[in-house]
Amino acid sequence: MRPIISRILFLLFFISISVMSIHAQENQSYFLHTIEKGQSLYSISSMYGVSQSDIIQLNPGCEEKIYAGQTIKIPQKKTAQKDETFHTIQAGETLYKLTTMYHISAKAICEANPGLSAENFRIGQVIRIPSEDEGEQEEGRKGKVEENKATSAIQAPVKPRCKDMHKVKRRETIFSVSREYGITEQELIDANPELKQGMKKGQFLCIPYPVAKTVVPEENKNIIPPTDKELFQANKEKPERISTIKAAILLPFIQDKRMVEYYEGFLMAVDSLKRTGISIDLYAYNCGEDKASLNSILAKDEMKKMNIIFGPSQSQHTKTLAEFAKKHDIRMIIPFSSKEDEVFNNPFIYQINTPQSYLYSEVYEHFTRQFPDANVIILEAANTDKDKIEFIKGLKQELKNKGIPVKTLQETATAEMLKNALRNDKENIFIPTSDSDVTLIKIIPQLTLVKRENPEIPFHLFGYPKWQTYTKNHLDSFFELDTYFYSSFYTNNLLPAAINFIKAYHKWYSKDMVINYPQYGMLGFDTGFFFLKGLSKYGSELEKNLSNMDLTPIQTGFKFQRVNNWGGFINKKVFFVHFTKDYELVKLDFE
Repeated sequence: MRPIISRILFLLFFISISVMSIHAQENQSYFLHTIEKGQSLYSISSMYGVSQSDIIQLNPGCEEKIYAGQTIKIPQKKTAQKDETFHTIQAGETLYKLTTMYHISAKAICEANPGLSAENFRIGQVIRIPSEDEGEQEEGRKGKVEENKATSAIQAPVKPRCKDMHKVKRRETIFSVSREYGITEQELIDANPELKQGMKKGQFLCIPYPVAKTVVPEENKNIIPPTDKELFQANKEKPERISTIKAAILLPFIQDKRMVEYYEGFLMAVDSLKRTGISIDLYAYNCGEDKASLNSILAKDEMKKMNIIFGPSQSQHTKTLAEFAKKHDIRMIIPFSSKEDEVFNNPFIYQINTPQSYLYSEVYEHFTRQFPDANVIILEAANTDKDKIEFIKGLKQELKNKGIPVKTLQETATAEMLKNALRNDKENIFIPTSDSDVTLIKIIPQLTLVKRENPEIPFHLFGYPKWQTYTKNHLDSFFELDTYFYSSFYTNNLLPAAINFIKAYHKWYSKDMVINYPQYGMLGFDTGFFFLKGLSKYGSELEKNLSNMDLTPIQTGFKFQRVNNWGGFINKKVFFVHFTKDYELVKLDFE
């Protein structure tokens, strides 16, 4: 008997714990976030709308160090305007269970988390739970759009308020009349407010249509709830093709000539696509620095009908344009800035320039894959900027984690000091802490001397995207020192694709592109071609097919990843450019 009682008690205890865990997150002041590669305190605080200090308060020590795979507490943010909740998926939870926990439809959860699917609905994933009002408003808005599409311009007849009229007879009461017509007393009074003063013989009453009663069936415990796959499939939006792509470019053409070059390259992409039969309506607007300039553009009727918007270049316009794009379900491509927060909470945004922490994370991974058996020598520059300090700090930590040795010397180190830092059994990598030309001028002569005196010892110089601008002055040295640098944009002007584009650009505009890195004409062509081609091929399902875009851009690499289940996309593509000692130029693509 005792074993049976013990089992029953254990079962009751297990059930109570399960129930407690289901409701815990609803009442907790925080939820759990597992840090992913590339995330920083700044990006995490941005995606959840809390301050970094709030996170640090719940997680002492995280201001010094965080790492991928670490789980931290995030405070729930509650405001009067936006009563949303973030939920960390627990073991045993399903989409159906979440709908019952938060009293919200599966459709509302799916629409609030466009990155969520049956495939990635797993333990530890954080999702956004919209407020009940927000969910209803969103469903109502989308339903209204569909209703408007289907409704004729001629309105249907208005349904009369009264189903019938009743003349009060002697001795009749509110109760007897309501019973006669199958309505409640309150329904009768609501339709005839004068009844509050009493009922009189001969009085005419409006008999309203009975309110439809919702029959709540008794809970059937034998009913099997729908699976995640079934629920996601049921709430999947119907794919739509786009017959004519409507695209808008909002850039400061008058104030910044680089934007003109970007637009010129973009036009070449449009022309190339139109020649293949793709229909595109392109709208270009000069967007000045003041907000009034942007607002006047957004007030135009055609803007609400766009499929995609490219811009802005000014950070002060990003939030306004992002809100407009989100409201009207328009994809928004930010080609330039990498320091905007809107991408963390707007599913329609694509950010071409990779945010710093994500970029560095990709570089670290590629570096340790390319040089798994390295001996890294950091050359400390006299003057360095904050970004490079962060880069070197993160790289040192990654190298430490991988067991790769690191030494530090000053940029003024002599050839003898540099030689003593070398190891014969490893691949030696010299990395300065500055991307300036001044630093290169200081270190190249000494490194070249060491290289020539010790040709049998393998070593490389490793650096930064800005080094593309110094090739005119240091090209021979880059080759001799077997140099690498990382970048998310690069083109070899000796390759056929680049040669053909440069010739075509000159033919179109009777001029050469301005020497910039990146080259804005190529950037305009690459971004225009990628997204317009994608919309033409995949329509509303572009986001599900980004990895299937089999295109080779001229200059800009594309590898988009959604930042979270409710946010937009960042571009995580990084190349290593290698100036080999055999005087070959190689772009290393790690995909």
